[in-house]
Amino acid sequence: LFTVIIFFSVLGALSAAGEDFFAKVGQKVTLNCGVSSYVRSLQWRHINDLLHSVDQRGFPRKGYVELVQRSVVRQNNLEIFSVRETDAGRFTCFADGTRHNHSLVVLSVLVSVQPSAVLELNNEATLRCELKGQHRGCEVKWRSPNTYSLTNTSTVQLKPVKTSHNGAWECIVTCGRNTFSEPLAITVQGNIQLLGMKTLVYICGTANDCPLGLSCWMWFVIGVCCQCGMLLIVCVTVLCKCIKRRAVFEERRSSNIYA
Repeated sequence: LFTVIIFFSVLGALSAAGEDFFAKVGQKVTLNCGVSSYVRSLQWRHINDLLHSVDQRGFPRKGYVELVQRSVVRQNNLEIFSVRETDAGRFTCFADGTRHNHSLVVLSVLVSVQPSAVLELNNEATLRCELKGQHRGCEVKWRSPNTYSLTNTSTVQLKPVKTSHNGAWECIVTCGRNTFSEPLAITVQGNIQLLGMKTLVYICGTANDCPLGLSCWMWFVIGVCCQCGMLLIVCVTVLCKCIKRRAVFEERRSSNIYA
């Protein structure tokens, strides 16, 4: 008889065993009570604070802590909106007096890039994805732009920075069956044309390097002015021809009228 009592006690404890839920700061999470229905009463508590209580008549009662304003009981489950770090901890669902203990792990996913999110081509940079909270058993991976492959590390070294690094990066956090992500936008400045221009400026960067002692930028301005001047001459020439043709046409028209 004693063995039978112990067996059913253990069986009852296992049936009331809770779950570990994960949520990211700012998101919504649903905590399952563990029962599909109740007869007399249902109650949710966070640690020792009452959140929501409903009796068999459907009369609701609420606690006084701040979390009450961001949560609601729906189909026996507790829904929490705009999750905060302070929401982490033990949650207990009492269904007809039976206790169901659960825990909520709240994660803060922080992404950063050094030296900044705007990178120069061929320089170096470091991407980091950090987790705050109890994140035992969680895996952190990076997904780079234009690829489906994942880098199985929380830190990525860009040596050197390439044009393919430009775009939307994504830090993906996996905790059991839960997956969270945090985006990071990176802009890579510089291309082949810009590098060629820098090389030109370096070769002809002083007045002594260029003809007549003028800097390359001055020659560039002179070239643009010459092109504008040539374009202006062409426009004036075409306009003069049009005016001349118009005058000849009017003269012939007048002659025909008087004739």
